[in-house]
Amino acid sequence: MKGLTSNIVKTLTTGSMMPCTDNSGAKMIYVIGALQFRGTRARPPQVGIGDVVIASVKKGKPDMVKKVVKALIVRQKKEFRRANGTRIFFEDNAVVLVNDDMLPVGTEIKGVVAREIAERFPKVAAISAGVV
Repeated sequence: MKGLTSNIVKTLTTGSMMPCTDNSGAKMIYVIGALQFRGTRARPPQVGIGDVVIASVKKGKPDMVKKVVKALIVRQKKEFRRANGTRIFFEDNAVVLVNDDMLPVGTEIKGVVAREIAERFPKVAAISAGVV
């Protein structure tokens, strides 16, 4: 997996509720874990833009509710700094559901995604409304 060019502040943790911005059938997800997180004992995993989380679907289509899925974080409220000095933040936290091959489950993403997502996950950026 390609490294990120920005220093992402990781402010989301287990227990975070986030909207799903794709058309996969899930509306709200609940973060229950993080993939590839190496932390300290008894400290909850912290994630930010570009991280993949394990989540449970809380609201959505009846066949999606209570399913455990993988989700990619594409937007976060907390600002982060890019290598060129600009600071970026979004008005909401948002995720997109992905499969085991890190390909998007849905066919359309409502709203924009961060440029860091386009660098690391080009298939997700291809179906988004825009890249910031």
